[in-house]
Amino acid sequence: MTTSTPQSPVLAETDPPPRRRPARVTAAVLFGVLGTGLVGGAAFTAWIEHREAQRPVAPDAAYRKAATLWRDAPVDRLFPPSLDGRDKGPDGADRAWTRIALAPDADCPAALDATWRATLADTGCTRVLRATYIDSTRSSLIAVGLVFTTADSTTMAGFRDRMTLPSAFGFSDSRRAAWTATPIAGAPAIVYTVSAFADGRAPDAPRPAEEAVRQDATGVVAESGLGHDAKAVASEVGRAVTALAAPPASPAPDRKARP
Repeated sequence: MTTSTPQSPVLAETDPPPRRRPARVTAAVLFGVLGTGLVGGAAFTAWIEHREAQRPVAPDAAYRKAATLWRDAPVDRLFPPSLDGRDKGPDGADRAWTRIALAPDADCPAALDATWRATLADTGCTRVLRATYIDSTRSSLIAVGLVFTTADSTTMAGFRDRMTLPSAFGFSDSRRAAWTATPIAGAPAIVYTVSAFADGRAPDAPRPAEEAVRQDATGVVAESGLGHDAKAVASEVGRAVTALAAPPASPAPDRKARP
């Protein structure tokens, strides 16, 4: 039996660490830079947009911009689904109205009668929006319209007390009882309303709402509160448009103490 010197195990050579490929390193750095740039750019854009939104808007610019409310504002903001007429009825009674109908927006020639078209011929009349409300007792209907133009505030103010009896929407003109029409503060638009009996009765002649709401007014139109309905609904819808047209308030200055 022979013996031999035991052989030591051969240690495997250690593989050298993988070498980084310059192309991969460059790509990783590039993507990192691009990602940072995109995030930073988006943040900067958002900051600019926020700053522009907070920038005060000149009243004249806000007035001109309000000419597009007919297409830019939600219909529920222009014609709220319900209107609260607290203390707006005869002898200070509370009234309330619910919207029951909406008409598609229409061109001025299609929605206005000949007299109104002639009166507003030089205003750049663009669109007419219309809706119908019913009071909480379901005894009166109130048609309301918004006539948008591109005229300036001086021109629009000249139409106060100049507008005539408007056409109704939701009931026939023969049923018109009381009406009003006036320019809206802060927007190149006119709001008008026409009230009627919900049961279909036709009064002798339509009356201006201002006459029908007087303390000494007599007759079925005045006594039923149809003048109050026409005047109050016009006021509420006009106020809604004015609120939409108002320029955003300037942000309050930062009064934090400096370190």
